[in-house]
Amino acid sequence: MPDADGDTVLSRSRMIRRVLVLGALTALGPLTIDLYLPAFPDIAGDLGATEAQVQLTLTGTLLGFAVGQLILGPWSDAVGRRRPLIAATLMHVVASLLCALAPTIEVLGVFRVLQGMAAAAGAVVSMAVVRDLYTGMPAVQLLSRLMLVTGVAPVLAPTLGGQVLQFTDWRGVFWVLAALGLGLVGVVVFGLKETLPEDRRRSGGIADTIRTYGSILHERTFVGLMLTGGLMMAALFGYIAGSSFVFQDVFGLSEQDYGILFGVNSLGLIIATQLNARLVRRVRPQWILAGALVVASSAAALMLVFAATGALGIYGIAVPLFVILTSVGFTMPNIPVLALASHGRSAGTAAALLGAMNFAVGAVSAPLVGAFGTGSAVPMAAVMLTMAVLAVGAMFLVARPARIAGLEPDPPITGETPPVEVAPVRPDPAPSGRRRRPGRFASGRAHRPAVTHETVPVTTRRRQRSRS
Repeated sequence: MPDADGDTVLSRSRMIRRVLVLGALTALGPLTIDLYLPAFPDIAGDLGATEAQVQLTLTGTLLGFAVGQLILGPWSDAVGRRRPLIAATLMHVVASLLCALAPTIEVLGVFRVLQGMAAAAGAVVSMAVVRDLYTGMPAVQLLSRLMLVTGVAPVLAPTLGGQVLQFTDWRGVFWVLAALGLGLVGVVVFGLKETLPEDRRRSGGIADTIRTYGSILHERTFVGLMLTGGLMMAALFGYIAGSSFVFQDVFGLSEQDYGILFGVNSLGLIIATQLNARLVRRVRPQWILAGALVVASSAAALMLVFAATGALGIYGIAVPLFVILTSVGFTMPNIPVLALASHGRSAGTAAALLGAMNFAVGAVSAPLVGAFGTGSAVPMAAVMLTMAVLAVGAMFLVARPARIAGLEPDPPITGETPPVEVAPVRPDPAPSGRRRRPGRFASGRAHRPAVTHETVPVTTRRRQRSRS
């Protein structure tokens, strides 16, 4: 895999180290969101809250995640990647400790917003680091490998949360998150070098940030991909918000069984991200993305039918969920690479917009599941189907995959202005010989150098043919 900051080939050990470091940072967000999901019933009973109020703490986390990315993305474009990561991760440690000590559900909701804002640094800055170092197909492949690490976090988080609850109460989950955040501070300090050179940093302040946001939002392809990613993430968070009540209260699973089922259903996401790294060599990323959206919508429609009729029981819910999460595994690596392809200088700001849309729309879908009740799987299935269908519309009507340009690698980052390539001048054809017919070269097609033909007498040509 070529390294964009030099002309050497990235060694396997360096690639694995970068994947592990960036994956650990990105995993903090899913762990913050999902680790306490099995404790929802316990939180409701301990704090005297309703199911909807407990789900609002998840909404607050998602909103904090969205706002945090809008702040941390431009900040990382201005001062580099390391300082925002270290400051935000320390803030996450403090917020986790405050959540563990929360006396009421309202106080817990406020501190969850703060915790979500801090956890956003790992997601947005890691994506910007990938864009700093790679572009084109290498970026697709690296993100696909990165999703192997980050995909494990949401898969294992409810399972780990269920195991933690065997030894402590729901407050112990937040003590564990504080310890994880403290460990990641050391990972950033000792394992991540600065990837954004000073000559590529933006220094225009708030006004420049606003102008950058405006210019990015004027690009139709980016907006379409941003909406597509946000709506698919909303479908995913509809599942996250409703699945604990559906599987535990409706189908009677224990906390540990729910965590195992959550992990089994999410294995498709990990498998898909690794298949994507090989599939992009044969199929353009936008068409992989479009196909995955259609499959996810179809699976969500089947799940709604099974939920409404009760057919197949728990399998009628778990199997379509497996298909949907597999489809999400094909969308997660391809959307950011396609959206950030033309925003190398403002990668942090563009990544912040992508992440903010993901979690802002996800924050809307999470309470919708609780608002329509948790006595059956119908509200969860209906919300997921609605979001998946809207994602298909955003992809085909706004982003328009047929018009998305191919992924070409950027020139190596050397800090110098690349030389301007001067197009060769095509020599004029000789006055004698065959004349070029007008309209021979279509517009937009590369022009071949003209070939001059010497005039040969007719008798000479006839003698040459007779001799041959």
